Amino acid sequence: MIDVGQVGLSKWLAATQLSHTIQTTTWIIPSLQTIHILSVAAVFSAVVLVDLRIWRLLQRDEPLPDVARRFLPTIWPVLLILLVTGSLLIIGEPRRSLINPTFYLKMALLAVAIVLTAGLQGSISSSPNFWDGTRGRRIAGRVAAAASILVWCGILFAGRWIAYTQAG
Repeated sequence: MIDVGQVGLSKWLAATQLSHTIQTTTWIIPSLQTIHILSVAAVFSAVVLVDLRIWRLLQRDEPLPDVARRFLPTIWPVLLILLVTGSLLIIGEPRRSLINPTFYLKMALLAVAIVLTAGLQGSISSSPNFWDGTRGRRIAGRVAAAASILVWCGILFAGRWIAYTQAG
């Protein structure tokens, strides 16, 4: 269901000077989309590499804390780039996102992914061998890693799906 506030915000944003500039300068939207997609790929790759290490499918000879230290810190600055490029894309094409239920699915999945990633990073920082401890912890780690991969795949799918579920 499309909310009147969402439509109003979309119309207001579309009427701003910044939105008009983004819409009418031919190179801005493709450039933002390219940076956004490459940033998504970087975050997804980092997360999947750590998750696959938890499953012991990759880098088995390296301790999990070393793998996490190498890949997880890169996620946070890249998420900031995603926030900036995504916000500018929304400002440039507000109707495409703000009145599209798939956009909100993507944002909800992103919130879950951030919580999962922060939790994983926090647990490894506070107790480096936490996920390699008991059998129960190894299973819990694998469940969390599988959930993380599924959620990030959902983000990728929803992000692409936005183009096919545009409202109005």
